[in-house]
Amino acid sequence: MALHITTDFIGAFERRFYDFASTSTSRQPTDKIAVIAIDDQSIANIGRWPWPRDVHAKLIDQLAAAKTKTVVHTVFFFEPQVDRGLGFIRKMKAILGAPPADPAIPPSPSIIHEQLSQVVAEAETALDTDGKLIDSLKNAGNVIVPSFFTLGEPQGKPDSPLPAFALKSALDENTGFSVAAIKGQQPIDGLGIAAAGVGHLNQFQDVDGAVRLEPLLVNYYGKAVPSMALLAAVKSLNLSSTDIKLNQGESVQIGKLRIKTDGAALMLPQFYKGRDGKPAFAVDSFYDVLSGKIPASKYADKIVIIGATAAGVGTQFPVPGHPALSPAETIAHITSSILNEHFIVQPSWGVWASLGVFLLVCAYIIAALPRLSAGAAAVGTALFFVALLGIEFGLLSGAALWLKLVFPATLLLIGHLALTTKRFLMTEAGKIKSDEESAETSRMMGLALQGQGQLDMAFDRFRRVPMNDAVMGNLYSLALDFERKRQFNKAEAVYQHMAAYNKDYKDLQSKLNRAKNLSETVLLGGSGAHPGGTMLLDGGAVEKPMLGRYQVEKELGKGAMGIVYLGKDPKIGRVVAIKTMALSQEFEGDELVDARERFFREAETAGRLQHQNIVTIFDAGEEHDLAFIAMEFLKGKDLVDSCKDGHLLPVPTVLSIVARVAEALSYAHRQNVVHRDIKPANIMYDLASDTVKVTDFGIARITDSSKTKTGLVLGTPSFMSPEQLAGKKVDGRSDLYSLGVMLFQMLAGVLPFRGESMAELMFKISNEDAPDIRIIRKELPDKLAKLLAVSLSKRPEARYQDGELFARDLRAVLSELSGSLQSTPAVVPKTGPVSSVAAAPVATPEFEKTVARPVVAPESKPLGGKATDLEI
Repeated sequence: MALHITTDFIGAFERRFYDFASTSTSRQPTDKIAVIAIDDQSIANIGRWPWPRDVHAKLIDQLAAAKTKTVVHTVFFFEPQVDRGLGFIRKMKAILGAPPADPAIPPSPSIIHEQLSQVVAEAETALDTDGKLIDSLKNAGNVIVPSFFTLGEPQGKPDSPLPAFALKSALDENTGFSVAAIKGQQPIDGLGIAAAGVGHLNQFQDVDGAVRLEPLLVNYYGKAVPSMALLAAVKSLNLSSTDIKLNQGESVQIGKLRIKTDGAALMLPQFYKGRDGKPAFAVDSFYDVLSGKIPASKYADKIVIIGATAAGVGTQFPVPGHPALSPAETIAHITSSILNEHFIVQPSWGVWASLGVFLLVCAYIIAALPRLSAGAAAVGTALFFVALLGIEFGLLSGAALWLKLVFPATLLLIGHLALTTKRFLMTEAGKIKSDEESAETSRMMGLALQGQGQLDMAFDRFRRVPMNDAVMGNLYSLALDFERKRQFNKAEAVYQHMAAYNKDYKDLQSKLNRAKNLSETVLLGGSGAHPGGTMLLDGGAVEKPMLGRYQVEKELGKGAMGIVYLGKDPKIGRVVAIKTMALSQEFEGDELVDARERFFREAETAGRLQHQNIVTIFDAGEEHDLAFIAMEFLKGKDLVDSCKDGHLLPVPTVLSIVARVAEALSYAHRQNVVHRDIKPANIMYDLASDTVKVTDFGIARITDSSKTKTGLVLGTPSFMSPEQLAGKKVDGRSDLYSLGVMLFQMLAGVLPFRGESMAELMFKISNEDAPDIRIIRKELPDKLAKLLAVSLSKRPEARYQDGELFARDLRAVLSELSGSLQSTPAVVPKTGPVSSVAAAPVATPEFEKTVARPVVAPESKPLGGKATDLEI
């Protein structure tokens, strides 16, 4: 609205649209109008402007002879044309100065007077071009000449009234139904009297200089002077000015033609567009008609309009559909518009219709537009906008009605753009805020994922956050975590991402170079997991490696399938032992998948065991192809050295250790877990604290049928039970057999069964009875020998059925010894295998009798619902 009131932007748009739409009509001009132009060709051939008026007279005579209907001459004849008559002056001088024929006889004065009178008369006739033009006008009787008025609201009386010849064409008008004028210019009296009519030639220019309106009447102090176009239409219809009727505020009527106007008798004429590259009105050259090149007969019974089009002679104005048009051509369009009733009307209801559309647009912008989505709003506004302009275009080009809808259409467009801009700015502000919140959320999510050890996902989150110093710190910490996990290629990627923002951040360049070098030389799961390699690298510039959430501190030892490290949980400060296994180096294809599944299944199994004599499992995981188990870090060492001659432990200590192991196995068996690999290497003992721990449940198998395969031989052959060697399904009694073998070795310093080959060893374990321990150590009590014989029985049902029973009998023997038994050197036969020392059973008849009597242990939780023990 402010744009419409304070500027002419919308008005200019309205006028341009009017020009386009009004000239897009199919209306055609009348063929009864012709234009003769005083063009550049005519000026070049006839002479410089202004021409002598007898030239105009000659053309009018030609047109009169051709019986044209009306001639409209638009050249102003406001001043008489005076010629110096130099030729005639010289002629008179020659007459007066000529010597007489006979010098003796002087010329008669009467003769000189007569000659001069003839010359003067001839000169007067030749030089009076106005008179010639007046004669031609009188002879033609159908020529209209122009007058011109200075428009404005009169304040007093005129300087001079309209001459009588002008009043013949004027009307009495005191209602104000015309454009007022304060000053007028009229043709010279002779021409005005001789002319068929005098009409005004005032071009009513719009604010942009274009001519769109025709003032049909100019009110000069109560006298309405018709325009040349109106007067031409009147004369062409054989009417006079008295036949012009004024319908105040509505129209001007000539005969039966009713020309609709506004309240000031302004008409919106139809300006015609040319067709097929030709102008609406053909313009002939003045010279061509004058010279006879174009016969005057062409203009018979037509309205002929004469006017200047040459450069510098006449003024041209822009009109709808034409960038520049001369007054003569403009009159041709207007006259045709009057005669064909091709005028354009602004209906009286148009103001109210425009106001209604304006209010409708306001309602749409205020009420409907904010409720629509962006796409729907754009479509709705576009359709509304096109509809408004389409209605105006259709009315102008089809019905010749001008309903001004450009303003509401522009308001609609500006309103939509303003609301869209507001939405955009609000959305942008919200987006910025949302982006900031999203960035912070991504950063916090990245930190959470980093804390959980999901470094790849954390890096993905950090990359979504705009870079700043805080994010640089987070990325730096993340890169260090990648270094700890020995993922140097990913650490390099993080450092490169940081360098793109600030390459001078801390020691970024040195970190980047080192990570790049190490990423090309270090392969995680390769040397770091191989029995001969390590994850620890020399040099303090690289962060200590991480396995899961554990930081690797140092190497503790190496096993058959991996390395054991000392680790630390940085969150709670817990020190752990980390056993690693490079599964990808030991297995491939489906076997690797099965091994990985078995590994985590066994870790789950071990994690279920919570006993004071079983090593606690804290965690299990996999870094690339390197599997690891984090377990309780123990002081002391395994019992391998304690089974060697010369390093044997005291018998009470051995019995105490084995009893606690039996109790631990009893607990594991109640959890449906079979160790399968009981041996001195898997028993940790700390002499200082007298602590015993069973380790390496890593190869244990869950006895549930859904998670167990049968026929798989696991464990160490020297300590395997006969049924385990035979590939049969084993239970806890197999572990108790292996514990019996370990007890024999810890007491005797040698294994009960030995062979030159694996086949011989397995044959002896399966078929031969174990030797009596007293052959090697005579000082051991008989009950201990019997206990060993029971635990090493070939048939599982003849052994201890539960570890608790085994431990109870061990403690009974230990109680009898009462600490009096002293460790003596073991006697090992120097020839032949141990099994050959005693081929016959060692048990006494009483012992065999005792073996045959099963006793149910009330405190035990037997496997399969039954448990038996041998009472010693």
